Amino acid sequence: MNEERYMEMALELAEKGAGFVSPNPLVGAVVVKDGRIIGAGYHKACGQPHAERNALADCRESPRGADLYVTLEPCCHYGKTPPCTEAILQSKIARVFIGSTDPNPLVSGKGIKTLRDHGVEVVTGILKERCDKMNEVFNHYIRTRTPYVVMKYAMTLDGKTAAVSGASKWITSEEARHYVHECRHRYSAVMTGVGTVLADDPMLNCRIQDSRNPVRIICDTNLRTPLNSQIVLSAETIPTILACCRQDPEKEATYRNHGIKIIHTARKNAHVDLCDLMKQLGEMEMDSIFMESGAELNWSALESGIVNKVHAYIAPKIFGGAGAKTPVGGVGVQLPDQAYFLDQMSVRQFEDDWMIEGEVKPCLPES
Repeated sequence: MNEERYMEMALELAEKGAGFVSPNPLVGAVVVKDGRIIGAGYHKACGQPHAERNALADCRESPRGADLYVTLEPCCHYGKTPPCTEAILQSKIARVFIGSTDPNPLVSGKGIKTLRDHGVEVVTGILKERCDKMNEVFNHYIRTRTPYVVMKYAMTLDGKTAAVSGASKWITSEEARHYVHECRHRYSAVMTGVGTVLADDPMLNCRIQDSRNPVRIICDTNLRTPLNSQIVLSAETIPTILACCRQDPEKEATYRNHGIKIIHTARKNAHVDLCDLMKQLGEMEMDSIFMESGAELNWSALESGIVNKVHAYIAPKIFGGAGAKTPVGGVGVQLPDQAYFLDQMSVRQFEDDWMIEGEVKPCLPES
């Protein structure tokens, strides 16, 4: 078995921590001795032992002289857990194979240096692109201290998110909708606007086995979320935030009595300032947001520059209707070369539906 295969195993292990480790990275580790895997582990939850320590604790025999494969550079500082470099050195591991270097300034290169300074052979860059990709949320958050934002929408082949009547259930297949719930589990929070709450009364929870519910964030400039909505009635059990600009102590107290947290932001274009909101959410250690919003909030998010990735589901249906809703509203761009476009594209199929995924890059007008 070659180096890349061992790292693939570490990657598979790391994915098991998705939804539970935030705001920490996903990390997996495999211990190999004389061509045999003698231990394996992953980071299971924030505040719990890291992947390297779990893999070493899992060893069926002494790891002395063995190789350690780990998807991310081992930490070398004290945080909620002691440094992993310390455990590696104590175990007498001979070689460490690393996928990604850690962008955290507390680690970045220092973990590798610590190991090498103590005589451990270190090999870097094994399946680096895949290891980097797996931790795109962590990499963004640790550099910017703002959440990584994914904008999701489902539409027909003619670009409609609902029929002329407003009916939208269901555009996509059950398999596609199941993947949406996987994303709700994976990302820290799900965000929508008060317009969606008023129109659809959504629950925005995660309905798959062994999952966690995301924090629900409602952009509600003037505190219009109904007290009898599913969002409010379930806020005691599912963490919920209303982001607003209006100061209304009496109404805020009513929401708080239902277990809802209120965040006040600056006002921009008569609505919640999304950049200010992202800054405040980042300070709360919220590293990622899955947007399931209407056309106006989608445009505002793009215009404000907070969107990092788009999940666009396309169903093989045609609704028609000049007045039927589309995924992105707002004023739009004036010229094609002012568009927001996607790169790093990928495509997935769910039954008869397709999901196009790509990273958002602003396309500036040519000079």
